[in-house]
Amino acid sequence: MTFQILADKVTLVTGAAMGMGEATAKLFAESGAKVAVVDFNDVLGQKVTDEIVAAGGQAIFIHCDISKAADVEAMVAKTVATWGRLDAAVNNAALTPDDKPVSDFDEAYWDRLMAVDLKGTALCLKYELRQMQAQGMGGSIINISSVSGFRPQPANVAYVAAKHAVVGITKVAAMENGLAGIRVNSVAPGAIDTPMLRGAIEQFGLDPVEYPKQLSELGRFGQAAEIAQASAWLASDLSSYVTGTTLHVDGGYTAM
Repeated sequence: MTFQILADKVTLVTGAAMGMGEATAKLFAESGAKVAVVDFNDVLGQKVTDEIVAAGGQAIFIHCDISKAADVEAMVAKTVATWGRLDAAVNNAALTPDDKPVSDFDEAYWDRLMAVDLKGTALCLKYELRQMQAQGMGGSIINISSVSGFRPQPANVAYVAAKHAVVGITKVAAMENGLAGIRVNSVAPGAIDTPMLRGAIEQFGLDPVEYPKQLSELGRFGQAAEIAQASAWLASDLSSYVTGTTLHVDGGYTAM
């Protein structure tokens, strides 16, 4: 049984075509929310949307490249045009981590990753905050960071830099908007079993059995649904006195 902690809330989730974003969009719908499923992958994004609707939820698909301001502005506008307001947003879209040391980082990939993971998150915040400010009804925004925003990883210089910065802009946005009743927090996932992680394991030649033991006190990868649950709590009124903080969902990795 899923509790209706997001009943009648209008929400959007970026990067919702797969992995943590897909799990979040589906859990939000199960929890009573109206969900804008946002992604640049039209086929997979529409598939997630259709699955939500088939299960009895309310959802629309919105194509969006979050590195483009016009796309992000249109994303918020379409959500509001459909349901009249925006109550909560999860800024989850991100690129796969880079794989070069600082002394040899790929400048082109650095620019693309920063455009999505950092600027894209900032653009989402910009237009989501403008909408919530105009409504005057408060709201909740969740930015997805990473344990890499707290503990550096070798050969991930662009990703580590971007995820550290996501934590910083989250705090600034929370500081600026608290009196308007708009809460801004981040979730820092650890090693979550998603297509992105499985791709990285294959790319770097890691052992899928032993590797999880290095990344969690619980000895396993996290599940996308466990990140979705954290975001649902932060989006709900159950977290009404929580802002400007990061919820670590990492199996104890940052405490190791």
